[in-house]
Amino acid sequence: MAKGYWVSVYPATTDLGELTAYEKLAGPAVRAGGGRVLSRGGRVVAHEAGITQRVVLIEFDSFEEAAAAYESEAYRKALVALPDGFERDFRVIEGVD
Repeated sequence: MAKGYWVSVYPATTDLGELTAYEKLAGPAVRAGGGRVLSRGGRVVAHEAGITQRVVLIEFDSFEEAAAAYESEAYRKALVALPDGFERDFRVIEGVD
């Protein structure tokens, strides 16, 4: 079974300290959904049309698990805590077997 991933890129972040409330809720929601954080805001080398801002990569045992975690009540509460002005490109993707 192919793994599932959350890929989140924040092209317009100003003050990462404003993410504290979101992170306090999102971390437990991700773990409860079976997610494992592989990368969170580390170094980025962008090529072609890529951007170098914050990137978060979270792995789940399956695509279905990743999709369900996003739809969970716990993660919905975390989304409400995202501050205004934080633009992000968020995707749930399926890995390869």
